[in-house]
Amino acid sequence: MFRLAAAALVAAGLALATPVSAGEFNKKLNIGDPAPSWSNLPGVDGKNHSLSDLKDKDVVVVCITCNHCPVAVAYEDRIINFVKKHCGPESKVAFVAINVNNLEADRLPKMIERAKEKGFNFPYLHDESQRIGREFGATVTPEFFVLNKERKVVYMGAMDDSNDPSKVKVNYLEAAVEAALKGDKPSQAETKARGCSVKYEKK
Repeated sequence: MFRLAAAALVAAGLALATPVSAGEFNKKLNIGDPAPSWSNLPGVDGKNHSLSDLKDKDVVVVCITCNHCPVAVAYEDRIINFVKKHCGPESKVAFVAINVNNLEADRLPKMIERAKEKGFNFPYLHDESQRIGREFGATVTPEFFVLNKERKVVYMGAMDDSNDPSKVKVNYLEAAVEAALKGDKPSQAETKARGCSVKYEKK
């Protein structure tokens, strides 16, 4: 009896000591993990961009997206409106979109065309190495990540609850950003992102 109780206590201790390595939907990151960093990624503005450029921002929203995916395209206007609302020059929130696909339609020249056509009001970067997408554990486009002031992941998943803007009832991204600005944890920290699969190349 004593041995069984001791074994149960040891098992419980191991369970508590073992860190959670991934989220419910994200198989790479868990909520509270330090966010992967990027440096010198080329943007559609002709400049190179790094996470460290945003050191004065309290919250950074990262969107792994692309040009060709119809779901990503369907979210472009919502992203533009989100940036208008939350990411002005005096705002403490920054938004960055990163494309990691290397299909012809997703390369930087096409990204430049798309950004100009739609009037993107946010940095749109290309990571040819695909490293940042892999490190964020992104699997679809678009997929959103909210980083707090300490650059820890406090939200990951979908922007809202419907691909159809007329049917959206809950905006997870806005709620997560508002919580992060207050130093709080979002009530819903992880959701399942919806979209086209990221086109990772075989190593």
